[in-house]
Amino acid sequence: MEQASGKAPRSRARMLELVFPKDTNYHGTAFGGWVLSLMDKAASVAAVRHAGAGGNVVTARMDGVDFHVPIRVGDAVALDARVVRVGRTSMTIRVDVYREHMATGEQELATTGFFVFVALDEQGRPRAVPALAPETLDMTEVDPRP
Repeated sequence: MEQASGKAPRSRARMLELVFPKDTNYHGTAFGGWVLSLMDKAASVAAVRHAGAGGNVVTARMDGVDFHVPIRVGDAVALDARVVRVGRTSMTIRVDVYREHMATGEQELATTGFFVFVALDEQGRPRAVPALAPETLDMTEVDPRP
């Protein structure tokens, strides 16, 4: 198991952020663009980890981002990014965003989205990425769209 050995998970990233007034709109809820930025950041960490040596990746596409519930000032935002599909040079990363009530620790799924990243070599050209390890794939996480 990678975590027991002291290594970060190969195809996954987790982040936690607090929501401050500067991150919100006049309703006191998180700006969608701020949440998308956090999602892109978490997805890029998962993509870099999966891509391995060389680790350069770029966002190629954001797809199917769904906002389920508002995230408010004082909430924590817990992000979980997982590589769910791998092509020759691309990786699809599912990012789930949970709203966490700081006082209770209760979490609720707030946002989900899929991000496609392309791995690049030193010259900025697409490069091959490793296959997804079978034990990391959960079919419930895969984007059903072609």
